Amino acid sequence: MAVGPTTRRRQLGADLRRLRELAGLTLEEAGARVGISKATLSRYETKEGVVKWPAVDALCREYGATDEERLALVELAKGARIQGWWRSLADPIPESMNLMLTLEDEVVREDHYACMYVPGLLQTRAYAEAVHRASEVRCEEREVQHMVDIRMKRQELLERQDPPHLWAVIDEAALRRRVGGRDVMREQLKHLLTMTERSRITVQVLPFDRGAHAAAVGSFAVLRGQAPELDVVYVDLLGGGLFMEKPEELERYKLAFEYLSAQALDFESSTDLIDRISKET
Repeated sequence: MAVGPTTRRRQLGADLRRLRELAGLTLEEAGARVGISKATLSRYETKEGVVKWPAVDALCREYGATDEERLALVELAKGARIQGWWRSLADPIPESMNLMLTLEDEVVREDHYACMYVPGLLQTRAYAEAVHRASEVRCEEREVQHMVDIRMKRQELLERQDPPHLWAVIDEAALRRRVGGRDVMREQLKHLLTMTERSRITVQVLPFDRGAHAAAVGSFAVLRGQAPELDVVYVDLLGGGLFMEKPEELERYKLAFEYLSAQALDFESSTDLIDRISKET
């Protein structure tokens, strides 16, 4: 899978911090040596905003990096300026969605726990429209269609030659909640069954009879990059979402997903339950 701009930017920040710490320099000391402020260098290392590649080159020299390391990080700095497809959209998108699109464009795996709705990457258009109309009651129809267009575009991620592995644990409640009416829901469940036939998509159902579980607080997704330090957790919130990347936060949600997957039905039994609910709808 190609390395996208956000992955490059986040990898750059992690590597700059690692090299500085190996050199035994504080942010203030390192910044002073190359003529940038402590705040600017901190921003470089926390993976936010634009990075000037000459500054990266100078930092690498001060840190005693090898020529190979220095040239690699300079290329990361240059590549981090490339923008994704969604930047050219005529209408603006919420900042949390912008970050989701940026991260999702570069993941190698996504682990989703869904307790309210079918995960967005597995939704039909009619189902997505019903979800957005219910969630954004004050939105005009044009805005609803704009957000649904983005969701449908997101799904092209699964059509790539080398798509990420999507692993979804879906609560039985999300499958029985009749979103958009009987016909919309039946179409959605049939679509979900079709998607489970793909080798890079894994769907498990967490049935009611399993009782209390590891994620009773709500839906979340673990977006996994090409290295563990690039992983991010996304948690659904009213009116947006929360992104977390601290090691202890990542560990907590990764462990929760492992427990959920262990509690859920196996793949064949999950498919059978989805099919049964579809026929009952």
